[in-house]
Amino acid sequence: MYKKALGIIVLLHMLFLSGYVCIAAIGDSRQFGEPMMETALDRALVADQRSSALGVADAAASGQRIVDCDVLERPPAYELCDEDYEILLRIVEAEAGGEDEDGKLLVANVVLNRVNSEAFPDTVKDVVMQKNGRVTQFSPVASGRIWKVKISEETVRAVQRAIDGEDLSQGALYFAARRHADSDSMRWFDRKLTFLFRHGGHEFFF
Repeated sequence: MYKKALGIIVLLHMLFLSGYVCIAAIGDSRQFGEPMMETALDRALVADQRSSALGVADAAASGQRIVDCDVLERPPAYELCDEDYEILLRIVEAEAGGEDEDGKLLVANVVLNRVNSEAFPDTVKDVVMQKNGRVTQFSPVASGRIWKVKISEETVRAVQRAIDGEDLSQGALYFAARRHADSDSMRWFDRKLTFLFRHGGHEFFF
């Protein structure tokens, strides 16, 4: 009888131990399972990043252009109507036909500086055609040569540079060709205005 009771106690004890071992094993598997899952996710992320980097590197190596953002074109600094554009081309050609492209650009700059100045009219046409009493501001207007010139490709390029906002004039509002101007006009320039610089055959004033 004692042997039977002892056997039952041993059996219960073994069942208890086996249950405890199973529970402990389940707990350990949970603890070890979570880091393994994180490690798997980390590896997947690294692999994805590597594949992205390799994709960019492959594109660069193949000569394919990689664009990160859209390139916005800068609008022109001046919006001119057709008539103003035509008159600007003509006055630049008439006044600076013998100058280099920068010399032509400078004449266009002076005209547009006047358009922006409160001391002068607000359009290219009105600036170019302006009279001080009976005296025109630009001699080719008085002589009518403004309507007879043939506009060169260089003049077109120079005027476009001015319309796009390129300005070499240092704010000049006047220019004169001393060797062609009468002495009274040049005396007025020298007395009343501030000399800025000389380019080609023109002197520029403010």
